[in-house]
Amino acid sequence: LDRGRQHAIAKEALKRLHCEDIEPAQPVRELSIAQQQMVEIARAVVAGRKLKLLILDEPTSSLTQVDTENLFAVIERLKSEGVSVLYISHFLEECQLIGDRFTVLRDGVTAGSGSLTENDPDWMPMDSIVQMMVGREISQLYPDLDHVRGEPVLQLENVRGSRLPTDVSLTLHRGEILGLAGLIGAGRTETIRALFGLDRLASGKVIVMGREDARRDPQKSWIRDAMGLVSEDRKNEGLFLERSLTENLTLTRTEPYRRGPFLRRSEMKKATEHWMKELAVRASDPDQAIGELSGGNQQKIALARLLHHDCEILLLDEPTRGIDIGSKRTIYQTIGELAAQGKAILLISSYLPELLGVCDSIGVIHQGRLTGIRPASEWTEHSLLTEALGAAATSE
Repeated sequence: LDRGRQHAIAKEALKRLHCEDIEPAQPVRELSIAQQQMVEIARAVVAGRKLKLLILDEPTSSLTQVDTENLFAVIERLKSEGVSVLYISHFLEECQLIGDRFTVLRDGVTAGSGSLTENDPDWMPMDSIVQMMVGREISQLYPDLDHVRGEPVLQLENVRGSRLPTDVSLTLHRGEILGLAGLIGAGRTETIRALFGLDRLASGKVIVMGREDARRDPQKSWIRDAMGLVSEDRKNEGLFLERSLTENLTLTRTEPYRRGPFLRRSEMKKATEHWMKELAVRASDPDQAIGELSGGNQQKIALARLLHHDCEILLLDEPTRGIDIGSKRTIYQTIGELAAQGKAILLISSYLPELLGVCDSIGVIHQGRLTGIRPASEWTEHSLLTEALGAAATSE
C-alpha cells in the first residue's frame, strides 16, 4: 500500500468537508462523535468522480450548523457532477434545502411521496409531510408549558477540564431549562462530562444543592446529587443494547424491587410498562432487547431511566439526535413537564431551532469558554451561530 498516497487522499477528502483539524493518522476512537461522523462522510465522498450514488443516513444528526452547511456544499458539488444522492433525515428543513423529491416511510411502508419544489404540481407543504410521517396532525412541535424558575441547584465557577472546557461559569435553577450551543469541539459535551464526574475536573468549583466538591464522581452525582445524564452516544455509552427495556430502565435503582437478596422481576416489569406508556414507547414487550427498537424509542428509554430514578438535575446531551419528529415531540413535552415539576435541565443541542423552541435561557460555548447566557427570546439562529463562531465571525 502507498501510505503517502492514502494519507494525501484522506487529507483531501477531509479538506472538502472543511475538517482540516482532523489528522488522517489520528485513531478514530480518539475523535468526538461528531468528528467520527465527518470521517464517515469523508470516506463516502473520497471516491470523487467515480462515485455514482451516495446514500447518507442521518448524516447531520451530531453536526453543528456550520458543518452541515459544509456538507450541503459538497452534496451540491457532487450533484452537479452527476452523482445521485439518497438523503435520509428527520430534519425536514434540511430535506427542503437540498432535496428535489421526497418519499415518506412509516412503519416500514411508503406513506407518500411528492416534490420539494414549490412551483412543481406535486409539491406538498411541510405540515402535510409531518402529518404523513406521524400519521396524525401535530399542532405544536414545541409545547408551551408554564414553569417557574426557583432557587439555584447547580453552580459552576470557572470550571476547567484537562483539555476542555477552559472556562465555564453558570447557574442552573429549579424549574429552568438552560441550553448550551456551540460548534463541534467547542467543549459542550466535555463540560457536562466533567460536571457529572466522567472526565477529570482540572480546576474550578462545582456546587450542587449548596455542596461544593473538589472532585466529581459519577456515583456521587447519580446517588447523592440526584443528577442524571443522557449521553450523546446512546449506543456506546447510554444503553445496554443486548439487554431488555426493563433492565436498561430499572437496574440503576433497584431498591423498590428488592426482597432480601432477590429482585422482584414482575414489579420491575410493571414499572417499565408504566414509563413505556408515559413516553409512548413502541415495543412488543418490556423484555424485548432495546437494540431492536428504533432510535426514538431507545432514546425515550434512556430518558425514562432518569425519570424512574427521580433525578432533580437532568443533563441532556443531544437528546433528540437521530430520532423521528413524533419522538421529538414526546421528548420536548416531557422536558417541559419536568421543568413544570421543578426539575432543573441543562440541554445541549446542535439543532438551533430546538434550543430556541425549548429553552428558557441559552449560553454559547466557544473554544471551551461559556459566553453570553441570555433569555432564549433574545437569541436568533443567526446570533447563536455568530456567537459560536466567535472571533472567526468577527474577522469575516
